[in-house]
Amino acid sequence: MTNGHSKPRVGLFVTCLADLYRPSVAFATVKLLEDAGVTVEVPRAQTCCGQPAFNNGDLGHARKLAMQVIKAFADFDYIVAPSGSCMGTIKTHYVELFEDDPNGLEMARDLAERSHELISFLTEVMGVSGVKTDFDGSVTYHDSCAGLRELNIHDQPRELLSSVQGLTLNELEDNNVCCGFGGTFCVKYPEISGRMVDDKCSRIEESGAGTLLGGDLGCLLNIAGRLRRKGKTTQVFHIAEVLAGLADGPGIADAEG
Repeated sequence: MTNGHSKPRVGLFVTCLADLYRPSVAFATVKLLEDAGVTVEVPRAQTCCGQPAFNNGDLGHARKLAMQVIKAFADFDYIVAPSGSCMGTIKTHYVELFEDDPNGLEMARDLAERSHELISFLTEVMGVSGVKTDFDGSVTYHDSCAGLRELNIHDQPRELLSSVQGLTLNELEDNNVCCGFGGTFCVKYPEISGRMVDDKCSRIEESGAGTLLGGDLGCLLNIAGRLRRKGKTTQVFHIAEVLAGLADGPGIADAEG
């Protein structure tokens, strides 16, 4: 392999939300990656990917954060994140940020080629077609906007979920419709955002599933919080937690009490 290693060397981009709200997602990611046969490291120099600044037009700050990430992951064969949102920024928008900087543009393109969202990395790069774990119950799946539209992630999570013993997937109506989070969208347009997540909660209830899964913590935190405020008992987990067999504790929103 590259860099003289017998196994691919993966730099884990933890994401801010996993670090601050749901570390178990990062632990599940490490387990899945190691089971797939890679060496995982977590660069201490990594920071926020810069998406909030980029989305709000603070391009100077976004470029500084992007360059910090680029340098932190410069020596890895791959960079992997359990988030379509963060990875969409790294793979697509970093190139836009450095369009007028030839050196930065070359570095951004190099990183983009090595960057992957977790589930797509497992299935498309490492050739993982299933996992050896179980989950007793019915689940439904929310496709996040960034993962679906920027990274074309749809079939990959369903392929892996189909291998989980005891799991039944009830497809969610309007599963490709935004949950209303959208990063700073929910802050700028709270009434619209609230209506969107209410609609999403209704579709989840209609699915009859006892558990909601997804690949982006932003979406999942938004939906889980709304479900609890509506008095619903639906469990919410990141897909990595189920695939890694680590979904036996409190779900998202329950862990914080």
